[in-house]
Amino acid sequence: MASTTAASDRPVEDRTVSKVAVIGLGAIGGVIAGSLAAAARHDVVVCVRNGIDRLVVERPDDVVDVPLRALTDPADAAPVDWVLLCTKAQQTVSAAPWLVRLCGPQTRVAVLQNGIRHTDRLKPLVGAATVVPAIVYYNGERLGVDRVRFRRAGEYDLAVRDDIDGRAFVELLGSAPMRILQSDDFDTLAWRKLLINAVANPITALTLQRQAVFRRDDIKALCLAILEEAAAVGRADGARLAPDEPEQVLATLLTYPPEAGTSMYFDRLGGRPFEVEALTGAVVAAGARHRLPTPLNGMLLTLLRAISDAASERSKGDG
Repeated sequence: MASTTAASDRPVEDRTVSKVAVIGLGAIGGVIAGSLAAAARHDVVVCVRNGIDRLVVERPDDVVDVPLRALTDPADAAPVDWVLLCTKAQQTVSAAPWLVRLCGPQTRVAVLQNGIRHTDRLKPLVGAATVVPAIVYYNGERLGVDRVRFRRAGEYDLAVRDDIDGRAFVELLGSAPMRILQSDDFDTLAWRKLLINAVANPITALTLQRQAVFRRDDIKALCLAILEEAAAVGRADGARLAPDEPEQVLATLLTYPPEAGTSMYFDRLGGRPFEVEALTGAVVAAGARHRLPTPLNGMLLTLLRAISDAASERSKGDG
């Protein structure tokens, strides 16, 4: 069973005001931090490398310009009710100093990252805090250090498990304009999102083209072959994927705005390392666990690693 929630049914005056820390103010973190700050219901702080005092969020129906309280040193942080981890998956370990300071036994850590096995990735870093996996469907684009764009990319903006922690997350965002899916089959949803990422990110990054590239017939054929391979791995991993899942995923991909980009696309334009291990790497690793061949995804992984590793080396040289 699944349900969608746009706002809490409880009166505003009855809702709990929470202390919320957002780690990472990129495309995803900027949208969520700006939307929470604009709602002015919770005590929100952002944890960033470089200080910022305002943020502009371009949303589908409006533009909000909100003040933000920012921390740049983990030593200044204290335990909060909620941590929203919005870094790229490969940056999780670098967020550890923040997590140590922000997490207590009563803290919930919502993981707004790509990939699967969110809890396995975070549990060693958050002590007694509770990990709340979330799937991000919306498309965020960072336009500057203090400006992001929020595009809707489907029926829902976020998804969580339909349990006590997932419902608490929905309540947290009750006053923000987010459409949230609650599901008792979160693992299947996570694999469906991974399938989208397994074609959208690599293809846009390698071709240096936005979503419009998926209108090409030859790219569609390649994507279906990649998806067939990845879907077989997902089924072996326990995801309840339909026989025509690849076709459904491609159809979903084609509903996205042609001008929308992906995280890997923007990272390549910016000369930054990719979130490759949490996406294509996760498919190949799961294939290895289940002894299933993944030649197409393996080829993509090799190419993406080569580009990402070169970006890492350049950043070390610049440092």
